[in-house]
Amino acid sequence: MIKEARHILRDRRTMLILFGMPIVLMLLFGFAITNDVKNVRVVVVTSQMDHQTQTAVNRLAASEYFNITNTVGTSKEAEQLIRNQKADMAVVFGLDFASKKSGLQFIVDASDPNMAQQWTTYAQQVIVNSQLSFVNSKMLYNPQMKSAYNFVPAIMGMLLMLICAMMTSISIVREKEKGTMEVLLVSPVRPLMIIIAKAIPYLILAFAILVSILLMARYVLGVPLAGSIVWIFLVSAIYILLALSLGLLISNIATSQLMALLLSAMVLLMPIVMLSGMLFPIESMPTILQWLSAIVPPRYYIEAMRKLMIMGVGLGEVMREITVLSGMTLLLLVISLAKFKIRLE
Repeated sequence: MIKEARHILRDRRTMLILFGMPIVLMLLFGFAITNDVKNVRVVVVTSQMDHQTQTAVNRLAASEYFNITNTVGTSKEAEQLIRNQKADMAVVFGLDFASKKSGLQFIVDASDPNMAQQWTTYAQQVIVNSQLSFVNSKMLYNPQMKSAYNFVPAIMGMLLMLICAMMTSISIVREKEKGTMEVLLVSPVRPLMIIIAKAIPYLILAFAILVSILLMARYVLGVPLAGSIVWIFLVSAIYILLALSLGLLISNIATSQLMALLLSAMVLLMPIVMLSGMLFPIESMPTILQWLSAIVPPRYYIEAMRKLMIMGVGLGEVMREITVLSGMTLLLLVISLAKFKIRLE
């Protein structure tokens, strides 16, 4: 264990990556990469500006979501502005808008369908609230509609899986490449103890990274930790053990550090990003991809963290995720230890 810890501390570049990557990803997903609705360029289309229409336009302009860039008389003019990339959407007020509270149309640049749907929903809420003062929306758990609330649990799932699985697999393969695995195997230590000793430094490192992510989430991004810290660390411990087991399995297959790195990237990175619910809702995926996502461990960890961190639920509400993660951990650990070669070829 001391030997493996010295390997980690000696390689400053690896330490920089291990602790630099969480900081960079948290800042990117927290501030730069966001799906929040802000500064949408809006064209207003109206043939007459009566009091009710003016009130609705003023509410659009006053909101933090929209910027009124132009006012035109026909829908065709507005559509041309959108085609010329001078506007993102147009709000068309009909002649009977003031009298009948109808005659409202949205023309939206739907090249990004998800954002187009959000723009339409937000604009509709702003205009409806200007006509019906008693209409009120209450956003539970995320009243500011911040993207960081969604991304932080996802980043935790991705980083812990990549770091634990990748670094564990590389460390064991490194021993094979350098020829020091023979020394370890002929020593008076059981192979299981060798694996546990090599995994413990990465277990400690994973918890250090977890603490740094939680601190950044709370004090830099303003993401609440509504649930119990004890349950967050308990679920994270199960997930980290699962990732270490997967790293051990990859090390049994790989014959070089490069191969271990490529296997980790191909087996882990793409499924985590695409199928874990990190970026895209699982419910919106085709049925076959929903089935595939059921075997992706980060899916259950991300779901559990969103419930514990954002919703503040108790342990009973995440028991399904804990059961699945524990079962996967046990299965991977049994397979990895069964396939671990105590004799080198």
